[in-house]
Amino acid sequence: MISEKNTTNRSVEDIRRDFPILSRQVHGKRLVFLDSAASSQKPAVVIEALDQYYRTYNANVHRGVYEISEEATEAVERARLKIARFIHARQSKQVIFTRNTTESINLVAYSWGGEHIQQGDLIVLTEMEHHSNLVPWQLLAQRTGARLEFVPVNEEGLLRLDVYEQLLQQKPKLVAFAHMSNVLGTINPVKEMVAQAHAVGAITLVDGAQSVPHMTVDVQDLDADFYCFSGHKMLGPTGIGVLYGKRPLLESMTPFMGGGSMIRTVKLHESTWADLPHKFEAGTPAIAEAIGLGVAVDYLNELGMEWVRQHEKALTAYALKRLSAIPGLTIYGPKDVEQRGGVLSFTLDGVHPHDLASILDMEVGVAVRAGHHCAQPLMDRYNIPATARASFYVYNDERDVDTLAEGLQKAQEIFQATAGL
Repeated sequence: MISEKNTTNRSVEDIRRDFPILSRQVHGKRLVFLDSAASSQKPAVVIEALDQYYRTYNANVHRGVYEISEEATEAVERARLKIARFIHARQSKQVIFTRNTTESINLVAYSWGGEHIQQGDLIVLTEMEHHSNLVPWQLLAQRTGARLEFVPVNEEGLLRLDVYEQLLQQKPKLVAFAHMSNVLGTINPVKEMVAQAHAVGAITLVDGAQSVPHMTVDVQDLDADFYCFSGHKMLGPTGIGVLYGKRPLLESMTPFMGGGSMIRTVKLHESTWADLPHKFEAGTPAIAEAIGLGVAVDYLNELGMEWVRQHEKALTAYALKRLSAIPGLTIYGPKDVEQRGGVLSFTLDGVHPHDLASILDMEVGVAVRAGHHCAQPLMDRYNIPATARASFYVYNDERDVDTLAEGLQKAQEIFQATAGL
C-alpha cells in the first residue's frame, strides 16, 4: 500500500492541489502526468517565487549597491546555500549554477577534461548513459585522442560490475555514469563504484539528474568528484542546473566561458578569475530560476526526501504488478524496487511506442514519453527502436497507474480491431 502521509502529514491528493496544471483537462479528461523524468510539474510556491522576483525586486546580481539588486543577490545566494545543504555539500561555493545537467557535464569535459585528458587516456562510461553523459566525452575523445570503454548492461537492466572491475584494471583517467537510469530506472551503486574508481586513481563524475529529485543524495558520503543535476526535474524552473565539485578540483580548473562576472581583473592582454563559484558563472545568471529552485528545495524538504523515495517505491511496485498483468507488455529494467526508481519503460506487442503514447493521451488523458529517451545505445542494446515511458513523482498515486493500465488495454483493443479489418 502506498504511504499516503509525509513529514507534513499531507495526502497525495492534497499535494496535487499545490500544482495548478494538474487541475486542467486534456481531451476532456483529467490530466494524468506521467512524464516527470523528462520535466516535473511546478508547485504554486515556485511559480509565485518567479512572479514575485519579476514584480518586486527584478535586478541584476553581484553588481548593484542599490536595494533591489542587493535583495536579488541575497536571494540567489540563499538559494545556493539551500541547494548545497540539500545535497550535503560542505560549502555553498561548491555549487555552480549552470543551465542544466548537460551544461554541467560539458563544463567538466572542457575545463577539467581539456587539461587532464590526453591521447591514449581511458574514459569509462556505461551503456545506459543519457546522451548528455555520452556525447561530451565523445567530443573530448575526438579532440584529445582518448579512448572510450563501456560497462555493459545485463538483461535485467543492471550494470555488469564484473566488467567494470576489469576496465578499472586499465587505470582510466575518468569514470562517468548515471546515478539512476532515465530509461530503466536502475539505481547504480554509486558509493561503491566511486570508491573502486578512486582506488585506481580515476576522477569520477555522476549524472544525478534522475536521482536528486527522488532520493536523499549526500555528495560527501558518495565521494564523487563531480555531481550534476537539473532544476526542472525536481519541481524547479527550466534553465537552471547545478554542478557540484570537490573544491580542490574546481579551484584548479580554468573557466568554461569568459565574460562578465567571472573575472577579478581584466587587462587588454590578460585577466584573472573570480573566486568560486563565480569563476564558472560568466554573464548574467538565471536569477529568477535560481531563486525558484531554492523554493523547490524548500518544498521537497517539507515533504521529506525519505517520504518521496518510499512513496515512489510503493507506487512503482504497484505499477509493476498492475502492468505485468497486461498480455504482450514488456517492462525493461530491474524487477526489484530496491534497485530502481519510479521509471517504467515498456513496449506493447503490435503497437509502436509513439502510437501508444498518442492513444494514451487521446483516450485517457495520460502523458507519457515515447522514443529513445536520449539513450540510443541502450535501445540498441535491447534491439528495440523505442519504448514508451511512464515516470512517477510526488503528485502521482495508484489511480494514475490504474488509468495508465486502462489506456494500455484500450490501445490493445484499438490495434486488434484495426488488425481484424
